[in-house]
Amino acid sequence: MEFAYPRPQLRRRDWTSLNGRWRFLFDDERRIARPDQIRDWPLEITVPFAPESRASGIGDGGFHAACWYEREFDCAPGDDRVVLRFGAVDYSAKVWVNGLLAATHEGGHTPFAADITDLLDGSGRQTVTVAVEDDPHDLAKPRGKQDWQREPHSIWYPRTTGIWQTVWYERVSRTYVSKVRWTPQVEGFAIGFEARIAGDAAEDLWIETCVRHGERVLAHDRYHVVDREVDRFIVLSDPGIDDFRNELLWSPERPTLLDASVKLYRGAELIDAFDSYTALRSVNVLRDRFMLNGRPYLLRMVLDQGYWPDTLMTAPGDDALRRDVELVKAMGFNGVRKHQKIEDPRYLYWADRLGLVVWEEMPSAYRFTRTAIRRTVREWTEAIERDYSHPCVIVWVPFNESWGVPELTAVGKHRHAVEALYHLTRTLDATRPVIGNDGWESSATDIIGIHDYDANTEHMRQRYGAEVKAEQLFDRRRPGGRILTLDGYPHRGQPIMLTEFGGIAYAKCPQPGVRQTWGYTVADSEAQFQAMFGELMHTVIHTALFSGFCYTQFSDTFQEANGLLCADRTPKIPLEEIARVTRVSRTHIPGGV
Repeated sequence: MEFAYPRPQLRRRDWTSLNGRWRFLFDDERRIARPDQIRDWPLEITVPFAPESRASGIGDGGFHAACWYEREFDCAPGDDRVVLRFGAVDYSAKVWVNGLLAATHEGGHTPFAADITDLLDGSGRQTVTVAVEDDPHDLAKPRGKQDWQREPHSIWYPRTTGIWQTVWYERVSRTYVSKVRWTPQVEGFAIGFEARIAGDAAEDLWIETCVRHGERVLAHDRYHVVDREVDRFIVLSDPGIDDFRNELLWSPERPTLLDASVKLYRGAELIDAFDSYTALRSVNVLRDRFMLNGRPYLLRMVLDQGYWPDTLMTAPGDDALRRDVELVKAMGFNGVRKHQKIEDPRYLYWADRLGLVVWEEMPSAYRFTRTAIRRTVREWTEAIERDYSHPCVIVWVPFNESWGVPELTAVGKHRHAVEALYHLTRTLDATRPVIGNDGWESSATDIIGIHDYDANTEHMRQRYGAEVKAEQLFDRRRPGGRILTLDGYPHRGQPIMLTEFGGIAYAKCPQPGVRQTWGYTVADSEAQFQAMFGELMHTVIHTALFSGFCYTQFSDTFQEANGLLCADRTPKIPLEEIARVTRVSRTHIPGGV
């Protein structure tokens, strides 16, 4: 069980993982308010695996509204600061260190931290206690694919309660860099650099950055810190001609990363240092095409739920995250749509490093309430802040299939929520396209996403073929019984993508505990599965209307047997056969790469 440093774009050397064995108890009646009220710890759990998972050592899939964690760790007080960090805790958390409240956080998919310097015991032996509340029946919180029924059914999966990403602490200087942010600007051959300073106030602070491509230094700059921040553009030497420029541009085919070192000085004294990376990469839409680095780019994606049989939403380890990225590429896809999950930053690291584009999608709340919208806005804002600097992330998706906003055609508040999240996302990040509501009932959006699970390729050709005019598509075609665009939001020429299709179930690999499998259509043999997949992909790839597609799905996920891979990532048909179908070139289609 190997877990690498959890923040790949702000890598510090002095850190200690707190993953491993913790004391644990369920508090279903919510009778405990403080750590000193706990008299007995009946269970042990392996962090960062949720108690519903087998890997946690508990494997209890029942309804549990609250739980507690505790462990000791060694950390001697010094002249520096100690910051305790949590990758993700579902859903709300309170953290005590040595019986003193250190942090609170709400939101099950985003990180939080606490400076615990002043809470440390002089003996060097520390106790951390975590209280979690995660009401399994609360449908007004962002929960993604976590089922509200006791047993997973249809397209819903086991719940994830409590800690499900790495816990660690790191030692930093009294004054330190708390955040960096990178913004590529390909047209100016420049990279925006932002840094924020935390800790003790200090005079005469300077930040030094060095950006490299391999051994070649591209820029080595020094900036004065003003009001605890730095915000500058690092301008690189632009070679001008495309062939030379392309050596520095990031793409799935050539994932060039630029390594960066960042140092903080107080006068001449080095007080903080860490490693990071960035990339030169642009994404936008131009008329009806998606553009990568200023050129039309056909998105060939696969939908990925991000679950594992024994560990649920938590990867078994860093190697498993890397392996998933490698498998997607081996199957001929150039991207993934991470569905209803804010994925571990280590996955995004491997997508950056190995070359895979990622659509990031907010896990949905199922009910529409003011509380649900406030929660969604807060957590979505934190997710964008966390993942802004990853070059692999190319699209933001705040809503999926009208989940949480079910009356878009009739209720103004629901439409306003989608429009507000679209504009908020564009405000927080003006460099990436945003899909307001993926699948149908589009309003404010940069891309029209269509979900259509019809496995009849003749129907698909009739629905989306060359003879179909745009007004026919948007006025008459209703996949899933839903209109594609809301009244007042006609198609304005945005790219159209088939962002869910396929879903062919072939139950090649039985899973323990799964009694009945499910899919949108069913194949009875490997040969039939391969033929159905091949014919459907051929039809979609050669449909000029689509500037991208996303096949459902990467792997079997519990009762859903519609993966190209089994749940343990065993291919159902040879990887090279999948890739041969997926990589087919378009002919006589603009942007048909």
